[in-house]
Amino acid sequence: MAVKLNIKNLGILEHQKAYDLQLEIMQKRINDEIEDTLLIVEHPPVFTIGTSGSRENIRVGSDFLNDAGIEVYKTNRGGDITYHGPGQLVIYPILNLKNHKKDLHWLLRSYEEVFIELLKEFDINGWRIDGLTGVWVGNEKITAIGVAVRRWVSYHGCAFNISPNLEHFSYIVPCGITDKGVTSLEKLLGQKVETEAVIEILIKKFTEVFKMEVINYER
Repeated sequence: MAVKLNIKNLGILEHQKAYDLQLEIMQKRINDEIEDTLLIVEHPPVFTIGTSGSRENIRVGSDFLNDAGIEVYKTNRGGDITYHGPGQLVIYPILNLKNHKKDLHWLLRSYEEVFIELLKEFDINGWRIDGLTGVWVGNEKITAIGVAVRRWVSYHGCAFNISPNLEHFSYIVPCGITDKGVTSLEKLLGQKVETEAVIEILIKKFTEVFKMEVINYER
């Protein structure tokens, strides 16, 4: 039987506000007050530093970041540093893994599978690189992934590049990886892609991979 899923499309929302909302929903999920929930959002420009990262992977100074309008946050997800900004689709799946599989490696691979399947809809071959988390096209990352769990309820999630300002990635060492690049769907296709169209495909692939049924979609 399919696991039930609520979806909330938050539009553009500051990273801290989205994080606070994650914690609120996660606690309700732990208490079994709500079903699994998928948050979909875009953030204003921000660098987030995970538990294995540091500010040393920011290549520019604070004044430069202020002028560029990019904030910096330390966060408790796994992974190193990444960038979020307009044109990047971020999902925060808040899932009770007791109803799925209590295995973080399985969770990461399943997230990757969602975006590999999504890219197939655009005739793009996304793939995994051994030892690295995320989805790649050639030698360039298109989906960054970082997760955390509390009492087997997941939070944080995935960032998929539709049409972000790729120059912003040059201000950091993305995910602490020095010998790989970053790409976007728009760059690969050479044309503009509507975010809503991508969201529609994303939801379809997410529910297929995780064997879920959408019971409510709040925009």
